[in-house]
Amino acid sequence: QGGPIGLIREGDTIAIDIPGKKITLKISPDEMKKRKKAFKPRPQEIKSGYLARYARLVSSASTGAVFKD
Repeated sequence: QGGPIGLIREGDTIAIDIPGKKITLKISPDEMKKRKKAFKPRPQEIKSGYLARYARLVSSASTGAVFKD
């Protein structure tokens, strides 16, 4: 929540490095600071069903989106 993937906007350039397993948002450090400061996470609205179960049992994308221990 609040990582670089949440700061991407329409028209932004991203670099995908498959061998390095990285996705990089290509914006200036100043723009990154502005976006982080203005970022407001949206509340989770998933309350039931398979997607809710997945959300409860899986870690965030920044940690690999794998099942929690």
